[in-house]
Amino acid sequence: MSKKVGKIIKVSGPLIIAENMADVKMFDVVRVGELGLVGEILELRGDRASIQVYEETGGLGVGDIVVPTGMPLSVELGPGMMGGIYDGIGRPLDVIYEMTGDRIARGVDIPGIDREKKWDFKASVKVGDVVVQGDVLGVVQENEVVEHRVLVPVGVSGKVTKIKDGSYTVVENIAEVEVENKSVRGKVGVSGEKDTKSNKVAIQMMQKWPVRVSRPYKEKLAPSVPLLTGQRVIDTFFPIVRGGVAAIPGPFGSGKTVVQHQIAKWSDAEIVVYIGCGERGNEMTDVLNEFPHLQDKKNGQPLMKRTILIANTSDMPVAAREASVYTGITIAEYFRDQGYNVAVMADSTSRWAEALREMSGRLEELPGEEGYPAYLASRIAEFYERAGMVKVLGSGDSVGSVTAIGAVSPPGGDMSEPVSQATMRIVKVFWGLSAALAYKRHFPAIDWLISYSLYADRMKDWYDTNIDKRFLGMRATSIKIMQENANLEEIVRLVGVESLSDSDRLVMETAKHLREDFLYQNAFSDIDCYATPEKQFKILKTILTYHDLAGKAIAKGTDFVRVIFPQIKDKIAGFRDLEEKDIAQIDQVIMEIESKFKGGLV
Repeated sequence: MSKKVGKIIKVSGPLIIAENMADVKMFDVVRVGELGLVGEILELRGDRASIQVYEETGGLGVGDIVVPTGMPLSVELGPGMMGGIYDGIGRPLDVIYEMTGDRIARGVDIPGIDREKKWDFKASVKVGDVVVQGDVLGVVQENEVVEHRVLVPVGVSGKVTKIKDGSYTVVENIAEVEVENKSVRGKVGVSGEKDTKSNKVAIQMMQKWPVRVSRPYKEKLAPSVPLLTGQRVIDTFFPIVRGGVAAIPGPFGSGKTVVQHQIAKWSDAEIVVYIGCGERGNEMTDVLNEFPHLQDKKNGQPLMKRTILIANTSDMPVAAREASVYTGITIAEYFRDQGYNVAVMADSTSRWAEALREMSGRLEELPGEEGYPAYLASRIAEFYERAGMVKVLGSGDSVGSVTAIGAVSPPGGDMSEPVSQATMRIVKVFWGLSAALAYKRHFPAIDWLISYSLYADRMKDWYDTNIDKRFLGMRATSIKIMQENANLEEIVRLVGVESLSDSDRLVMETAKHLREDFLYQNAFSDIDCYATPEKQFKILKTILTYHDLAGKAIAKGTDFVRVIFPQIKDKIAGFRDLEEKDIAQIDQVIMEIESKFKGGLV
């Protein structure tokens, strides 16, 4: 820690300006005032520093001290994180609650990970083995779901001189590595002490990592495997890959948080990091109340055991919203480096952008469009670029991924505003939410007319192998039918359905099946809340088989009313509540449809 102490010369909300700060660096953490409020340096001019304070600044005044720590804002990484809830700067909220009660006291300085709890460490290497950065030294069974893999810190490579199974706290030395690089001490990610005589680095289970620095990897890969969510409109119409990036924009009340909750609950990501960034506290409360009781479909354990929550709600300090986003993505990268597939939910990036706008205004920077800083797009891009599927560090070929899904809250649902536009230029999946669908109680309220996915063709091999070679063609046909239906609805509103040809009426009938029996999904149903890819394909196949055969019959002169089968319609409507063990019944309905048309209609 630097011995030089600065003095506050100006306080402007969450921004303070201090002098006598010539020795500090950009993005260093400082402690402000007698309470030691956490702040981060945003700007340096001579010996003056502009600092954003991540806690309420009431009571600070000119002349109060500013103590540099000499370290960037970092998050503690190690066993004990899973199932936890943290504030934007990585402090455990449950511990703070025990210390201070319902309100977070200012200046609370507590570690992010429990220093007292012991964990059973089982070594994966032995003395004499040569390890490189990113190798797995050993494992800790953090809970019934997650095996925490303790990695060789970034910057450390050499021969293992000491390692032993046992019960350790996160700050006790679990191993010792003799390194060749004499300058390794002080490198980012290295924990423990170094013996300068023998070049030995002591390694602990806990590491610290600066949140604004992305963790390194060997190689970024082209993602080609879907992140399955169990939501039909997503998995079939607008899929996302593991390691992909998606945005969920929509007006107030259209269901952005509902969609993110559903993905967090049912996606096949092994780890979920949920960032509540400036949203209402009740939304985080819903997660805390539901996840411990919801069972993971893969292992039967509570979903909370594979979830980490970062909470910076709307009544918490605005400046900390930026820190919460970086803290969440850093934690996700840490588990990615262990070989896991991680999903990050940021709700919402618009609130983070509003915090950037406020700090930019207080710094008197030249504003961009609608008052947002000129660097808004680059900041958003930096966040999403930390997603991806990568070959992680280490001597093996382990692969991990971070999938980033950000909610966007444009004022009044105006997608032309800067945050939405900057996000759309970056993401490859756009799940545009519709207030009109939400008001009709159609959930997920993802509008099939404005949404898109640029990943579908990349996953062709996976679809061909794991679902059916016809899947992508059926998907394209379904989207085309929904687009044609939108045009026909305009005509119907003007001149009535009687003016349509029989083939056009069939398009509207099929679109109704797609809309009500496929795209609509009941999040409160124990069965309909999740659909496997096989079930999704069979339902879609049934609807399109009917559409194709009915279209051929109409082309040969059959009246539209003769191709409507009420019993078949009822059976298709019931597919949503069909249990997975019974989906073979769908094949029987397909055979029934084919037999009806072979009976003389074609």
